[in-house]
Amino acid sequence: MSAEQKKQLEQQLWNIANTLRGKMDADDFRDYILGFIFYKYLSEKMELYANQLLAEDGITYVKLDEESEEGREFMAVIKEEAIQTLGFFLKPSELFKEIVRRGQGKEDEEGQSNFILGDLANILNNIEQSTMGTDSEEDFNRLFEDLDLTSSKLGRTESAKNALIIKVLEHLNVIDFQLDDIEADVLGDAYEYLIGQFASGAGKKAGEFYTPQQVSKILAKIVTSGKTKLKSVYDPTCGSGSLLLRVAKEVKEVSNFYGQELNRTTYNLARMNMILHDVHYRKFDIRQDDTLEHPGHIDKRFEAIVANPPFSAQWSANPLFISDDRFSQYGKLAPASKADFAFVQHMVHHLAENGTMAVVVAHGVLFRGGAEGHIREHLIADKNYLDAVIGLPANIFYGTSIPTAILVFKKCREHPDDVLFIDASAYYEKGKNQNSLRESDIDKIVETYRNWAIEEKYSYRASLDEIRTNEYNLNIPRYVDTFADEEAIDLQSIAEQLKMLETDISSTDATIAEFCQQLNIATPF
Repeated sequence: MSAEQKKQLEQQLWNIANTLRGKMDADDFRDYILGFIFYKYLSEKMELYANQLLAEDGITYVKLDEESEEGREFMAVIKEEAIQTLGFFLKPSELFKEIVRRGQGKEDEEGQSNFILGDLANILNNIEQSTMGTDSEEDFNRLFEDLDLTSSKLGRTESAKNALIIKVLEHLNVIDFQLDDIEADVLGDAYEYLIGQFASGAGKKAGEFYTPQQVSKILAKIVTSGKTKLKSVYDPTCGSGSLLLRVAKEVKEVSNFYGQELNRTTYNLARMNMILHDVHYRKFDIRQDDTLEHPGHIDKRFEAIVANPPFSAQWSANPLFISDDRFSQYGKLAPASKADFAFVQHMVHHLAENGTMAVVVAHGVLFRGGAEGHIREHLIADKNYLDAVIGLPANIFYGTSIPTAILVFKKCREHPDDVLFIDASAYYEKGKNQNSLRESDIDKIVETYRNWAIEEKYSYRASLDEIRTNEYNLNIPRYVDTFADEEAIDLQSIAEQLKMLETDISSTDATIAEFCQQLNIATPF
């Protein structure tokens, strides 16, 4: 797909989203438009697969007669195969294009469209029901629960709701997502685009489900450095799953994806996002719960870990956690009002011996004292897990303008005697509402990390002794000197300029005095 084609597709999708925009807030119309895109994807996936199975019989899936004995026999076989391979099943009459066709028909002489909301609700429910008792049940359970077709936000009357949904489905129906092209990921990229657009307009709440792609690229490139395949990648605060999928783009293969998300709606987005990017249901395990309080993968270790946890979130800090394997080695828990280090400890616990972990944190994590200072010292002095500290520009995240940093951890470090500090805070493109990292800025960060390079006023390798001297304070300006010498002032030149100004002022005063005398008024000085 060319850049121009991609741009056109994105514009089409955004125009469809705008059909709903005037009727509800961003969170709500996001759920509808992404839910319908997902339904379209499942339908096209089902039809392609069924047609492959029926190819030898010279028929297509939509031509099957669901009421005939032969049709029911075909469908029974197809359902069994589809559940095993795809993880779900749709009848020919339940396909996206078929429901659109029914909606486009006219119900009466007044031109009212056929009522499809009831059928559509049943179809979405049937998709979930088709997975009951199978390996994919957990991945599809209540997946469409946020797509409420009875909501008054769609219209005041049932007829108005029906007309709006038909309009949205018709617009989506004409878009070719090219699912038969295994090299293309048109639908996945379109889904990512829409998630990003919704995040940019959702203000502070966007941080719950989306990490800007520019930051995701840095994290993904760092944790995949020197690798072409990964056994596993994990995100303990996975949001919409975009960060996990970004890691997959940096290597040839990721065997398994793991994640956990607290927000139910965002958890549904993550599962949809995985499936839309053609990640088989057996290859991902996304859980819904509080990661710190109720971890879902406690016994697993991961080769790559990435995360953008909520900054300074609250957690219980229950004293019972002091005996939890994730926290017991440190002797202290992160404060209840700031869970940042609790997330770091959780991630370190899950990091494999050959793994790399990259996490976004607020700058306070680098230097705050108390329990946080104690945990920071343990990670550096006792464990020697901290590999790099990367300072990012301010105002690049949705909903917050604070400067942030990336902490990189490894249990087996290639450079065990020092820690790399990178100050990339001045390398960005300024935007009207939000700053952004350019490709050149991203490449500079990643190459500096990979080459462990020192560059004046940009990067520095600090020895462990130096960090200890600084009492394990990781504030980047302590290590990367970005101070710019001021230009020398020529005092003789300044004196001469002042003398010339004094002469000009005296001349002007004389001219004003002369005018005042002519006007027979007092001078102002």
